[in-house]
Amino acid sequence: MAGKTEYKNQFAKEKYDRVGLMLPKGMKAELLKHISETGDKSLNAFVMRAIETMITIDNKENDE
Repeated sequence: MAGKTEYKNQFAKEKYDRVGLMLPKGMKAELLKHISETGDKSLNAFVMRAIETMITIDNKENDE
């Protein structure tokens, strides 16, 4: 079993960047409630969508 865990950890290390996120107390619960109501699959998916949306908005503003 240790081989599978090592493989998964190595795969994640090679394919993904990790970012820590600290939120004010209670905000995580608020986000999870919002996510369950809007249909995002996970907190990670929501955060990625939010980041991609802001990058798009910022790029449009910089092009103007």
